[in-house]
Amino acid sequence: MAADTPPKRPLNHADAVDDDGGSEAKWKIVGPGLVVAATGVGAADMVATLVAGSRYGYALLWAVILGVVLKIILVEGAGRFTLATGLTIFEGWRSLGKWTTWYFGPYIMIWGFIYGATAMSSAALPLAAVFPVLPLTAWAVLMGLAGFVMVWFGRYATFEKITAVLVGLMFVTVVGLAVIAVPNIPAMFVGLIPMIPAGGVFYTLALAGGVGGTITLAAYGYWLREKGWYTPKWMRVMRIDNSMAYVMTGIFVVAMLIVGAEVVRAAGVSLASGDEGLLDLYDVLKARYGDVVGTGFLIGFWAASFSSIIGVWNGVSLMFADFWGNIRGKASGHPDTRIGGKYFRFYVLWLTFPPMILFQLGQPIGLILAYGVLGSLFMPFLAVTLLGLLNGRRIPKQWANKLHTNLALGFTALLFIALGVQQLWDNIAKVL
Repeated sequence: MAADTPPKRPLNHADAVDDDGGSEAKWKIVGPGLVVAATGVGAADMVATLVAGSRYGYALLWAVILGVVLKIILVEGAGRFTLATGLTIFEGWRSLGKWTTWYFGPYIMIWGFIYGATAMSSAALPLAAVFPVLPLTAWAVLMGLAGFVMVWFGRYATFEKITAVLVGLMFVTVVGLAVIAVPNIPAMFVGLIPMIPAGGVFYTLALAGGVGGTITLAAYGYWLREKGWYTPKWMRVMRIDNSMAYVMTGIFVVAMLIVGAEVVRAAGVSLASGDEGLLDLYDVLKARYGDVVGTGFLIGFWAASFSSIIGVWNGVSLMFADFWGNIRGKASGHPDTRIGGKYFRFYVLWLTFPPMILFQLGQPIGLILAYGVLGSLFMPFLAVTLLGLLNGRRIPKQWANKLHTNLALGFTALLFIALGVQQLWDNIAKVL
């Protein structure tokens, strides 16, 4: 591996102090934030929120709000580092020491292999339920191929537009369902008071830290670059983009909590763990509201799952391309590391085709354990490394953390460490 090098400073110092963004920039506020937020919320997050609502009603609503604030802090930090320094997040990690490279390299390969199969299966579940003419495995392969084609041949602008359409489907179907369910407004206000119900520690941590939190949070800086937001003059626009995207995510998650509290709880059913729990909800909705509402929910379920496929196929492939390009001595931004470059395309292939083997073999226990361990440790890794990157010599002084942002990011890091330990323990317990 090439020797670690200190971060570069922005080439244009004037850019480093320009926070205006220009009149044109202020209007381009829908973009990478929506992509990262949509990619982060998948079927597993939907199930976790539904189960929390069915068990505890609105008691954990405050944790949802806290989770939105934490994601805004994390993603803003990743975006601020990229815009202020001109560096990618991987270049920043590398400046912290070789341990970050040795962690990230194996992680991204193992995670991608398992996640590819998981994401394709998740997007296939609603289609197999509505169109049982093909088995689940066939639908999963088709979803993988569809994501592959869109990312392999598409440009960032096209990818962003497709994501916006999928977010619209998610938002209309799930928020519409929450309205139909008639939320208990007084109980929601009570749920804004922080408290942890008996036996609710795991769900509190999951809602505050887990929903919408994946490796794609770290991809935000790469999407900023693809969007054309690459200097500090875009800082204000980035913050608006990030905040608005996660407010939308918060509304979506609150809607799922309402459905859990008003529909699942009233029906007295226990949802299955994993993505299959959403099919249980489909049966409940169909029985209570009819086929139109039930099918509409499956459309939202599919949109959430498929947006995660194309988001990961695009964003994490950019992260891998930057990682491998740096290892090979090529600067970030080299054509080989961008969308359509050979390193990018290698990882798109890796996400799509090798994971299809797992459809036939099942997921080996060793891989499940490795995925669970590495997955539970990524968000603490991101939060802790951002503390290092956003202080000291690695970032221009005017963009460094203030005391309150350090306290907020420190709290976020502690929460993710607690959630990571909990998830790590659960994964080991499942295997043993």
